Amino acid sequence: MAAPTRVGPSATRRPTAFRVRSTDASIASAATTDGALKRTLGRTDLIAMGVGTIVGAGIFVTTGVAAATKAGPSIVLSFLLAGAICVLVALCYSELAAMTPVSGSAYTYTYSTMGEVPAFLVGWNLLLEYAVATAAIAIGWSGLFGAALKSLFSVNLPKAISAGPSDGGVVNLPAVVIVGLIVAVLVFEVKIAAAVVKTLVALTVAVLIVVIAVGAPHVHAGNWAPFMPFGVNGIAGGAAMAFFAYLGFDVVATSAEETRNPRRDMPWGIIGSVVIATLLYIAVSAVLTGVAPYSSLNNSAPVATALAAIGAGWIGKVILVASVIALTKGLLMVFYGQTRLLFAMSRDGLVPKALCRTSSRGAPVRLSLLLGTVIAVVAGLTPIDTVAELVNIGALFAFLIVALGVMILRRTDPDRPRPFRTPLMPVVPIVAIAGCIWLATTFETLTWLRFVIWSAVGGVLYLTYGRRHSVVAAGGAA
Repeated sequence: MAAPTRVGPSATRRPTAFRVRSTDASIASAATTDGALKRTLGRTDLIAMGVGTIVGAGIFVTTGVAAATKAGPSIVLSFLLAGAICVLVALCYSELAAMTPVSGSAYTYTYSTMGEVPAFLVGWNLLLEYAVATAAIAIGWSGLFGAALKSLFSVNLPKAISAGPSDGGVVNLPAVVIVGLIVAVLVFEVKIAAAVVKTLVALTVAVLIVVIAVGAPHVHAGNWAPFMPFGVNGIAGGAAMAFFAYLGFDVVATSAEETRNPRRDMPWGIIGSVVIATLLYIAVSAVLTGVAPYSSLNNSAPVATALAAIGAGWIGKVILVASVIALTKGLLMVFYGQTRLLFAMSRDGLVPKALCRTSSRGAPVRLSLLLGTVIAVVAGLTPIDTVAELVNIGALFAFLIVALGVMILRRTDPDRPRPFRTPLMPVVPIVAIAGCIWLATTFETLTWLRFVIWSAVGGVLYLTYGRRHSVVAAGGAA
């Protein structure tokens, strides 16, 4: 048992593993000379970053595949359910983000409410979630880029440079190149990345509006019957599948330390991006299942397939280009979120502190280059096709902990100023927790086993490195 650490307005005796770092200490840590990020982002930047991450190429694929295999026409309710749960979680995120405007999102909030070990495990699982998502998006981008070249210019990339060894190639070069370009953008000031994302988001939303406008007049109500062919469980399964996309508002939370007025703008960015993205998913899925029978949508391009059936075959090329654009901005934002999360853990000493050094532009260049190299190797040489649920379970775990953390902090630090307060306490966080647990029950046993194994590996890393190098353990949060 370590000596008690002062963590807030009063001293609290806690076991070493559960020492809590106060929100004041988190903010003070963010002001250190060798680990400072520049505050340059505004409200519009945050909303664009959130929408850009959530509304990726998955909206052109997930909507149809989830309808065909999980929920049928009631996929609109799946997205409504997923969006509703995420709005409840976003309300909890917003309170904590406004109180603690530093990098790390759920990891940082857990440190302030439950202690070091729970925070490390949340951060560790989010790192896997981000890493898997980044590699998977890079591989998906490569496939779509190759398809776009073939469709638009009749150019076929040789398999040797467009697939990894397990798929009969040598290296997936497009995946490696796009990761390199993403790193090149992120080593500059974050404002540049935000400008790129806003441009790509505008293009993606414009294409989605075209899809809705073209498809809506051809909707046939008969295609919506039966509305719930897979029952209530199908709706839940579709919602769980959709959670792969909703990682976006956690990315917004990781940008708190680079936001000019985080106490005012973080709630707008977090909640606004979830609401806008949910409306887009619902509208696209409603049109898609109304234009074509849901059973015909289980393919790699369900939106293009459905609209081609009504004589809008030209839109297939547009959607292909839009998918490449959507994946580009999604990859940029997921990679960004990963760098800021690892940056926060590094600054706290739970992973090597050398990674939290920033450049004169306020960007963690060393960290970005390291992660970019790892992701490029993974994306270039390995297939990522069996771990999407592992990404979802990591997100649900973080969401649940954040909702629980809001209730804990209301009791342990009730007098702390809260620029944004989660409404209807404790109903909102309790319902959010229940929703996360319900969706988690839809995952396969193998997914849970992977989650447990990865968490165990994280526990070993904490015991062998993080516990001995923790800044809080050294008195840095006093």
